[in-house]
Amino acid sequence: MRYYLCALLSIFLLASCNHKDSNANLHIAGNVKGLKKGVLYIKKIVDTSFVSIDTIEIDGDSHFVSELQIDSPEMYYLFVDGVATKSMDNSLSFFAEPGNINIETSLNHFSEAKINGSRNQVKYEEFRKVISRFNDQNLSLTEQKFDAFKDKNIMAIDSIELRQNKNLRRRYLYVTNFALNNKDYEVSPYVALTEIPDINLKYMDTIQKSMTPKVAKSKYGKTLIQFYKDRKKQE
Repeated sequence: MRYYLCALLSIFLLASCNHKDSNANLHIAGNVKGLKKGVLYIKKIVDTSFVSIDTIEIDGDSHFVSELQIDSPEMYYLFVDGVATKSMDNSLSFFAEPGNINIETSLNHFSEAKINGSRNQVKYEEFRKVISRFNDQNLSLTEQKFDAFKDKNIMAIDSIELRQNKNLRRRYLYVTNFALNNKDYEVSPYVALTEIPDINLKYMDTIQKSMTPKVAKSKYGKTLIQFYKDRKKQE
């Protein structure tokens, strides 16, 4: 009898370990090369604050798996804790969406991960490559402007400010065109909200009207529509 009860308990425990949330529609698998012991957190932003939605303890094996339920494509963040990384940041962002997503990274270059399985992530990486050029150019101009201030070179300051304004206009134009050209991706309203929230209202109106019905019903689509309405009331 005792053997029978132990066998039942073993079967129950095995079933519990292999149990997956029946509502899970997002499967995340990955590897943090070089991570032997530590904790990984998957987080998202709720009301401007990071909220953990899964905690994964790493002890010996650097591979990890997470099963989650996601209602709409959304930007998630993977944090590593309990160990020092050689990256500038201990977190990386990825555009999560229903399906299978794979994340391959390392402690040496944690924020420079290879992420597959998300169509929005592919588009977002394309976006970041271009937008980084505008950011780098603005940083360079800011440094030049600082030197001009030290030298009290008014003509140089005026010239640099003109170049900064031109760079800013080109940046806004690029983000707007990206959002319009990718209106069937949830990344479209996301970049509009995070990169150009203060753009001329008529352009914001064009972006929110161009979204496909599916994107308009997504988390970021609804947020953009409401954001536009709130701005319109204020103006």
